[in-house]
Amino acid sequence: MNSVASHKFSARTQLSAFLMAGTMLSAPVMAQQVAPPTVPAPAPEAAPAATTVQSITVVGNQRLEAQTILSYLRLRVGQPYDRATLDQALKDLAATELFKDFQITDNAGALQIQVTENPVINRVILEGNKRLKEDKIRPEIKLAPRQIFTRSKVRADVARIIELYKRQGRFAATVEPKMVSLDQNRVDVVFEINEGPKSKVRQINIIGNEKFSDGDLKDEMATKESGLLTILSSNTSYDPDRLAYDQQKLRLFYLQNGYADFRVISAVAELTSNKQDFIITYVVEEGERYKFGDVDVKSELRDFQPEMLKKLLPMKKDDWYDAKLVEDTVESLSETAGLFGYAFADINPEFRRDPETRTMQITFNVAESPRTYVERIDVNGNTLTHDKVVRREFRLNEGDAFNSFGIKRTENRLNSLGYFQENLEIERKEGSAPDRIVLETNVEEKPTGELSLSAGFSSIENFLLQASIRQRNFRGLGQQLQASVNYSSYSKSIELGFTEPYLFDRNISVGGSIYRRDLNSFNFINNDRRTTFEQVTTGFQLNAGVPLTEFMSFFARYSLNYDDVTLDRGLYYFGGECDPFVAGRYLCDAIGKRTTSLVGYTLAYDDRDNRLRPTRGQSLSLSQDFAGLGGSVKYVRTRANASKHFNLGSRFILNLSAEGGYIYPFGGRPTPTSDKVRLTDRFFLGEPQMRGFDIRGVGPRVIRYGVDNTDPANPKVITDGSDRGQIDDALGGRAYYQGRLELDIPLGTGAKELGLRPSIFLDVGSVFSVKRPTLTTLATFTDPADGLTKNLCRNSTTGSVSFGTLGAPIDHDNNPATPPVPQTAYTNCPDGTTSNLSPFEERFFGDTWMPRVSIGAGVNWNSPFGPFRIDFAYALRKEEGDDTKRFSFNVGTQF
Repeated sequence: MNSVASHKFSARTQLSAFLMAGTMLSAPVMAQQVAPPTVPAPAPEAAPAATTVQSITVVGNQRLEAQTILSYLRLRVGQPYDRATLDQALKDLAATELFKDFQITDNAGALQIQVTENPVINRVILEGNKRLKEDKIRPEIKLAPRQIFTRSKVRADVARIIELYKRQGRFAATVEPKMVSLDQNRVDVVFEINEGPKSKVRQINIIGNEKFSDGDLKDEMATKESGLLTILSSNTSYDPDRLAYDQQKLRLFYLQNGYADFRVISAVAELTSNKQDFIITYVVEEGERYKFGDVDVKSELRDFQPEMLKKLLPMKKDDWYDAKLVEDTVESLSETAGLFGYAFADINPEFRRDPETRTMQITFNVAESPRTYVERIDVNGNTLTHDKVVRREFRLNEGDAFNSFGIKRTENRLNSLGYFQENLEIERKEGSAPDRIVLETNVEEKPTGELSLSAGFSSIENFLLQASIRQRNFRGLGQQLQASVNYSSYSKSIELGFTEPYLFDRNISVGGSIYRRDLNSFNFINNDRRTTFEQVTTGFQLNAGVPLTEFMSFFARYSLNYDDVTLDRGLYYFGGECDPFVAGRYLCDAIGKRTTSLVGYTLAYDDRDNRLRPTRGQSLSLSQDFAGLGGSVKYVRTRANASKHFNLGSRFILNLSAEGGYIYPFGGRPTPTSDKVRLTDRFFLGEPQMRGFDIRGVGPRVIRYGVDNTDPANPKVITDGSDRGQIDDALGGRAYYQGRLELDIPLGTGAKELGLRPSIFLDVGSVFSVKRPTLTTLATFTDPADGLTKNLCRNSTTGSVSFGTLGAPIDHDNNPATPPVPQTAYTNCPDGTTSNLSPFEERFFGDTWMPRVSIGAGVNWNSPFGPFRIDFAYALRKEEGDDTKRFSFNVGTQF
């Protein structure tokens, strides 16, 4: 009997509906994925008798070989088959996802399989993605050109893209896949993306809290409610990982406050109907509050004396229970055991809770463990830096007894190098025996070469240019090589330097530099910036350093400088000499050429955890420089510095620092009227060292005020600020001191990634102790002989000052009947004089040790165009004559 049975399955219609009719896949839709098409069941009929397969042919295939298609089927020539066998063959073809249309025709055992292959992908196109760039999406997509197009791959890629947007907090994002048919059975797959708004946390509800308010608990969470106060925070978006973290934060908060039975019963995040916001609800159970009961220590280690350790425990009986304190105690005991060489000390706190008395008794059990020795030190990941550069920072050597303090100190020293990733840690691994340990250091090198070409504007230096090249790890040996050129309206310099931190592989640093520095000192006259003196310094410096202990070092140096201090001859000179009537006697005393041969030393103590950005520790230094080993300048300059950093927790860092100095001169004065310490060698204080004051705005200064001579009989000195400073010059001092209290304030993750570091500060300081300068005053202009006002004239040859001459009478109406009106003021200079002098009076201010105090806030920003610092400060206390300044900033230069 010849029977013809035709089974056909076509995916074309459903595929077209899926890809072309605009079916949207979004976060909610993904929960209802389209089920794969099922093979339509044939109409029920009487089961035919089994027939033997006579032949199998494949038609319609273009890319796939017939044998390849047959390999997916269980049909074989010579085997019996029935209707169920053909149904299974259709299911096998559908499972391959290689065909969009296929059917089997049965002609008395001669089976013909007709297929229409799925198209080949030509391109995969992303449209509408603005917040998430293609380089973030492409690696997650499995579809690629020259692959076979399948619906399951499209669904999977849509799900992956939506998941990426969920991680960005965009739960309303939708993806619409579309297919564009091309010739030669090719298609372009287009993912049309609607990113939607970022899903925020609109509200956080807490149910079950009685002892602490909602506000107290929300402050402990990393997730914040969206609002005006959190507009810049990156923690207002919903993140499932952050939700779990917040539960741990809540639990830790309660455990720190004695609630040992606290638990979070549930935490549910609900997406609003518009898919733009989340409402998070926590259900908590606080439980009872506990106190510490008896606290004891039991030790099986020979070097651990339980009674002595018990006295050092931070918790006391009847104190409120604090789980964090218990964790810190376990860590502290582990570190203490490490000091004795027990790297793997097993310390287990044993808790005994008494619900009736609401006390928690704790016994810290220190189990027996072998003393540990360093078997091997492994350094991995360094491709440029030599092994010895890393190993010489280790405070332990192979074969030494393990010491946890040495490990911590090594980590701090490696982090201070600045060659590797931040917060580098040394892993401790078990060695070949129980008493052996392997220290493994996996480093990730950072670029240590810096090429900087920058321009900027500073409130101190106006327009500035900077070009520098520095390599902090030259040749991978830890050597430092640098060259820099700086140009601004305030200073110009060029410098070359080199430092070898380990001479001949010994812990001795040597270095040197040569330089040329041009400094233009200036002041402001009625907001006009005017250069006072110019100092050109050419010289070199050699230095060497050696450690005395782990934290103390000694540095020695020698420098030779040639200085040339000059004034603008066209502005400050008269008759070939410095004119004290214009420049002031103190500036005239400062000019000249001199050589300074200086030898000095520094004794420094530094145990900070990181020298680049410390969070704890202290540094102390004492420096002295002796000028007079040859040269024309002789003095002893002494300076002392101290700073201490406190980690207050939650990334708040408090810095307390103080410094001071004094210069003791030898020999005579440069001129009979001047101080023994030259103007250019004195200490100065102001912006940027002391915020709230202008550059050189603190300390002794001379201000030349104008004189109002409108009333010749009663001339008035103008001190109301309308004419401050025909001259306004800081003189500096032999002594100074300065103190600073600054608190670094942590920001959210987003601001931290931008490099923003705000702080609030209080600055205190003063500079003082200078010989009172000889002042010049020209304020009396009334001739007692006739009572007439007369101007001052200067002789161009001798420089002497005299009154001007009375001008001729003025004939206003040219009428002989009315005589000319006589002059009432002397306005003409006699022969031999060239200029008039405006009346003035000089006053001396600020030579006092009394402190100046300022408070303020500022922010550091490591911007793409260079470091940026902005400060707002207010001077709480100042002395007469000080120059204050509330706002200052620096861009494009170090601060």
